[in-house]
Amino acid sequence: MSKVLIVDDDVTFCLMLETFLQKKGFEVQQSFSYSEAVKKIKTFGPDIILTDLRLPDHDGIDILHFALREAPGVPVILMTGYADIRTAVQSMKLGAFDYVAKPVNPDEIILTINRALSIQTQSEGKVSTNDSETFFVEGASQPARKISEYVKLVAPTGMSVLIMGESGTGKEFVARKIHQQSTRNDKPFVAIDCGALPRDLAGSEFFGHMKGSFTGAFTDKQGQFEAANGGTIFLDEIGNLGYDIQVQLLRAIQERKIRRIGSTSEIPIDVRIITATNEDLKKAVLAGEFREDLFHRINEFAIQVSPLRERPDDLVIFTRHFLEQANRELIRNVRGFSPEVLDIFARYSWPGNFRELKNIIKRAVLLSNGEIVESDTLPEELIVDASSREPVIPAVKEIAETPDESNLKEVAHRSERELIVSTLVKVRFNKSKAARLLDVDRKTLYNKMKQYGIPLQ
Repeated sequence: MSKVLIVDDDVTFCLMLETFLQKKGFEVQQSFSYSEAVKKIKTFGPDIILTDLRLPDHDGIDILHFALREAPGVPVILMTGYADIRTAVQSMKLGAFDYVAKPVNPDEIILTINRALSIQTQSEGKVSTNDSETFFVEGASQPARKISEYVKLVAPTGMSVLIMGESGTGKEFVARKIHQQSTRNDKPFVAIDCGALPRDLAGSEFFGHMKGSFTGAFTDKQGQFEAANGGTIFLDEIGNLGYDIQVQLLRAIQERKIRRIGSTSEIPIDVRIITATNEDLKKAVLAGEFREDLFHRINEFAIQVSPLRERPDDLVIFTRHFLEQANRELIRNVRGFSPEVLDIFARYSWPGNFRELKNIIKRAVLLSNGEIVESDTLPEELIVDASSREPVIPAVKEIAETPDESNLKEVAHRSERELIVSTLVKVRFNKSKAARLLDVDRKTLYNKMKQYGIPLQ
């Protein structure tokens, strides 16, 4: 029986939610304040934490920080009113699993809890249907293989890594892979979206503050560097940081110490720094907008993540992967895409890269009435853009074209190719496993992959 801890100062709401979850087979306890929740996290040992964003003594973000530090691996789901949704969304960058808006929909809360539990199950090495942002299938293209090689090379070191690439290309995924393959993988991974930080609060978010140190500082606050101590801190869109916080960040990296705002004592820290940007930081340095000394500190090793339009072999793999994700999350059973849809995908330039692809597929699955995604489920602007272009991703156009049903050999070849690709994706391009599942030897599998133009991982 999974344990759920509800943290909310609304006693009536807590009682109603507790009763509902108990009927669904969960063991539930309540806390009405931060201090009480801290004790129950230690004594009750919850598998899931549901916390309101606003509490009388602290807030839900503080619960999140405490859970990341003291109960790593326990998903935290925030419950929030409409006015605080932006804060809740940003909390997901800090490590929250998800948020649900109040008034809470019972079906939504159960779906979110079950997704969180499935992810927790996978982290323990069991079979799972995890569809979180941190679970990605790796690509098969040459750029994807190069990134994997770089990750394996740099992960065991302590080097600072700068990940460069357009928005939506999966820079945070690369950062998480580095953390997972490092010696710090049993410690926290804390992600911060620097572009979403108000400049006057960035120092507090990074390093924390003491009660009364500025207007609105009603309690002591632990910073993200403290929360990540021993592990990895990922600073996304670091080019958006103001010059003053760049100075403080440089000092923290150099001296391995931080000081909370309003405090006179220094706190030693041991964190690995991974940063990401979709800007040209060298130009920012030349323009005087980014400190050169900080740039060299964070750029001990650089990884360039290619956009989707330069990774034709990966579009097929990720299209299927996101379809499976959408089916699980939306509880649907859509089997595939019409040739017309695949042709549109082949012609579209994907300026939003993999994030845009995922959102488009999720929307299409939601709108689909049958087992096949049709073009009427796609946004009109995508269809218009695609209609004015030649195919930018030939590998998908090849699959999109309807085979000549009178040519038995052609149909057989296409079916065989799709079976090989789907099997390779299923086993993460492990050739030995794929060969066993396909009941062929490795040499035959390699020959077939070469024959059908399937990239070797």
